[in-house]
Amino acid sequence: MKPGNGAALTARLRTPVKAGELLIAPSHTPGRFDSHSVDCPFVFTRDGTTGMTFVGWDGVGYQTALTWLNEDGTWTEPEVVFARAESSPHRRYNAALTSILRDNDLFGTGELLTVDGWYYGTYHAYPSAGYEEGSAVIGIVRSRDLREWEDFGDVLRPEDGADWERGGLYKSWLLEHEGRFWLFYNAKDDSPRGWAEQTGAAVSTDLVSWRRVSDRPLLVRGEAGEFDERFASDPCVLRADDTWVMFYFGLSANGKARDSFATSPDLLQWTKGGEILVDVGPPGSVDECYAHKPAVLWRDGVLEHYYCAVRRIEPIMLDGYRQNESRGISVARSA
Repeated sequence: MKPGNGAALTARLRTPVKAGELLIAPSHTPGRFDSHSVDCPFVFTRDGTTGMTFVGWDGVGYQTALTWLNEDGTWTEPEVVFARAESSPHRRYNAALTSILRDNDLFGTGELLTVDGWYYGTYHAYPSAGYEEGSAVIGIVRSRDLREWEDFGDVLRPEDGADWERGGLYKSWLLEHEGRFWLFYNAKDDSPRGWAEQTGAAVSTDLVSWRRVSDRPLLVRGEAGEFDERFASDPCVLRADDTWVMFYFGLSANGKARDSFATSPDLLQWTKGGEILVDVGPPGSVDECYAHKPAVLWRDGVLEHYYCAVRRIEPIMLDGYRQNESRGISVARSA
C-alpha cells in the first residue's frame, strides 16, 4: 500500500508499540554533559547506518552528542560533537543541535544529504547559564564529518520576528524542497507566565540569509480544552507522496505533553490530524508526564517514532541542582 492522504496515511503514522524503557538515559554523573537530562532526539541514516544526535543538560546548559545504533539494538557510547564555545557570542552556555539536512521521504531511508560536500544543521542556544535561561536564537552550522561543526550564515533572533515569537526560539527542523531551504521552528511569546508556543518557518536560497514566510505561526496552538491548547511545538517535517507531514507535540492545560501530527500540500497551509500518535503512559512509566519532541525514521519496514520521555522521580541533588524528573529518549514503533 502506498502512503497517501486521509485515513490511509493516518494509519501509516500510528506507532502503538512502545519500548517502555529509555534507550538513552541521563547519566546522573556529575560533570558529564548528560548528568541531569537528555532531550531532543534527531534520527537519520548515513551510508546505511542509523545514527542519532541528542542534547544533554549538565546544570549549566545544553551540549549535543552523537550515537550510532549497534546490530544488537543498543546505542554506542555518545560522543559530544557540538559543545559549548566560550568564544562564541551565542554558544557560550548552550549548543543544542536539533536537525541535520536529510532525505525528506517519510517512508524513505532517512539518509543525510550534503550540499557541496557539507552537512548542514540547525541549533538553538540560550544566552545565559541554567535551564533554558533567556531568549534563545537559532543558528546554522556545517560539518564535513558530523563531528566538527562551524557556524555558517545568519542567526534567527526572536526580536526580528512577530509578537508570537518574541520570547525566544526553540527546536528547529531544516529541509530542502525545490531549490529552497525551509527552517521550521517553534517559539514562545513574551508573556511572563503561562506563555504560548507555536510553530512557524523561514526560507532561504543560500542557507545564509533567511526570510520568515509569515508574521503569523503556521501551526497554531489549540482551543481551550484541546491537547495542544498551550503549545504546538517541535516540528519534524517529512513528506509522504504529495503530502507533507509535520509531527509535533502539544501541551495541554493539565501539564501533559503528547505527540501528534498535521498535514500540508505546500508547507504553508497546515491541517491538524487530531489524533495522538504517542500518548503519555500510566503512573510510574518512563513517559508518565511527557511523551514529546518527535523524531521519525522508517527502518526495516517499521516506522520508528523517537521521543523525549519524562517521569517524576524522588529528588536528587546534582551539582547543587535539585533534579526531580527523569528525562530521556524512548521510542514507539508501528510494529
